[in-house]
Amino acid sequence: MLEIIEKGSISARHPVPLLFIHGGCHAAWCWADNFLGYFADEGFRASAVSLRGHGHSTSTQPIQSCSMADYLDDVISAAGQVGGNPVVIGHSTGGFLIQKYLENHRPPAAVLLASTPPQGILRASMRIWRKHPWTAMRANTIGESHEVFNTPALARQQLFSPDTPEDIVRRCAERLEPDSLRAVFVDQAFRLPKLDGVTTPVLVLGGKEDGTISNREVHATAEAFGTRAELFPDMGHNMMLDSGWRDVATRITTWLQGLGL
Repeated sequence: MLEIIEKGSISARHPVPLLFIHGGCHAAWCWADNFLGYFADEGFRASAVSLRGHGHSTSTQPIQSCSMADYLDDVISAAGQVGGNPVVIGHSTGGFLIQKYLENHRPPAAVLLASTPPQGILRASMRIWRKHPWTAMRANTIGESHEVFNTPALARQQLFSPDTPEDIVRRCAERLEPDSLRAVFVDQAFRLPKLDGVTTPVLVLGGKEDGTISNREVHATAEAFGTRAELFPDMGHNMMLDSGWRDVATRITTWLQGLGL
């Protein structure tokens, strides 16, 4: 059973629902803190799903055996539950899932926040290994992948900007959870999206102070979709939680309005 947190309802101004998809080691809570209430107040029906084994979503299999295909099934299921063909908005691994979703689905729009690029996660993973080799080795060996993020110091370095208030960083670090190394690292390195023929409008956003996904990788994602990336100054990887989150949400709203959504 998938946890889906929902706020707001369909309105004449915004008739298409929004589905938010979290990244690795997170769950639907990362959208509930700020984004869901904001978009509900703007007249959207805003929903966030926790992928199987995350948050309060159950799983019939151990988290380490979950694949990207399993997570994609969750996205497809959640899309059906919230309205059939919602706008999809994904962060990090959630952005990679959207790229896989676009192979066979045509949502009215998609937004990628600090997304894993179409070229995969390998370079980002190697940067973490170089910075924290022993922590990364331990996390991979014992299956506790969140240990590369789950202290305030590591979360600030990888997920937030140098100026993010400490309480935001600490609260996020405390809620991170293990993820599937198979899905997040292996599948994101070798089961890359096939984007030929994608016609869905895509907005690509990133943070200039992102310690996980480089600015170059954000630009590579935008280039793959024939668009231009937009980078937010003083913003880290967790764009929906960092102190400038409202600027990001406002940009998404403006873009969707320009599409008549």
